[in-house]
Amino acid sequence: MSKESFEAKIEKSKEILQKLLDPEITLEEGVKFYKEGIKEIEEATKLLEEAKLTLKLYQEEREA
Repeated sequence: MSKESFEAKIEKSKEILQKLLDPEITLEEGVKFYKEGIKEIEEATKLLEEAKLTLKLYQEEREA
């Protein structure tokens, strides 16, 4: 199982948002897409936080 990139997760989130904006979407589909979108955003946020930590650690090593 490969790890998706931050950019891929954001792109998936945008696609899900477009589905949620469809006026023909059912409530059941909306809930499903909403949950999927939240999951993608949470995973993207985690990747962003990991990248920030990596950069912070790198910067601290350079300053030491």
